[in-house]
Amino acid sequence: MKPAVYLYGVPGQYENYLAALESAGARVVLCRDLYRSLDCGGLLLPGGGDMESWRYGQKNTACRDLEPERDALELELLADFTALGKPVLGICRGMQTINVFFGGDLVQDWPGHSAIEGVDRLHSVQNAPSFLRELYGERCMVNSCHHQIIGRLGTGLEVLQRAEDGVVEAFRHKTLPVWGIQWHPERLTADCQTGTVDGLAVYRAFLSQAAL
Repeated sequence: MKPAVYLYGVPGQYENYLAALESAGARVVLCRDLYRSLDCGGLLLPGGGDMESWRYGQKNTACRDLEPERDALELELLADFTALGKPVLGICRGMQTINVFFGGDLVQDWPGHSAIEGVDRLHSVQNAPSFLRELYGERCMVNSCHHQIIGRLGTGLEVLQRAEDGVVEAFRHKTLPVWGIQWHPERLTADCQTGTVDGLAVYRAFLSQAAL
């Protein structure tokens, strides 16, 4: 049976995430009924607008495209899934939400990582020993489409990947099956010309945990 992954949203949203998860072998439950999440083996927190800054103890100096209702619901889902020891993967905003959930904070605006005229940037990252190094080696090329970054790291989290400017690009929780990826594996394919990696490998690794 395919592992079930919960994605909070409505049909028509998050089509690239849905396609990536299904290609990797998941059965995706995409809805706004939190009760249906209880039957799922994993949780995906996708990208999107910024989290309200008061949630990590700051005044709003650069946050935009706020989604306060989503903030509250995703933090509730995180509490439910971590309490049950179920796997969670956060992508971009989702990674930042995980960091805030564990007591960390964000830098509200950081240069050099946002898209250029709607096109993702590409940059190299350094991989610490982890499943990411096993997948991609010590260094690899990834995409970038965010203006906020991880500031103070949340309790229990450890860095797996950094960009050349020191920005945290991936982390995991030391004792829980929780991972965060700042880049967008759902729209990244292996390309010998650009040197980018196969993003689906991240989703396959996550699903191997959600299937347990």
